[in-house]
Amino acid sequence: MAYDKELADRIREALAEAAPVREVGMFGGLSFMVNGKMAVTADTQGRLMVRCDPDRVDELLQRPGAEWAQMRGKPMSKGWIVVVPEGTDSDEDFAAWVREALEYNERVAGRGD
Repeated sequence: MAYDKELADRIREALAEAAPVREVGMFGGLSFMVNGKMAVTADTQGRLMVRCDPDRVDELLQRPGAEWAQMRGKPMSKGWIVVVPEGTDSDEDFAAWVREALEYNERVAGRGD
């Protein structure tokens, strides 16, 4: 599996305090599972895939570098966003995306979503 190793290292560092975290090959990249749920993925193109609150997607898509996630050329369901590398270049932007994923993850961890 060819994923962006530098991005994966940034994710590992950002999730160091989150527990439990498990890494799984998924979506053509390396996904990081938190509380048994997919939170973020480092893909082969250096993009960050974020699982986020579906109710916030329209707002989040306004951020620089954010795009609706696609799989096999078709849009994924609401709640999945990819962020191109330019959208995660700064530590602040990267941290904000990871925070979005973790906040949503915390809400759904006990629901079975």
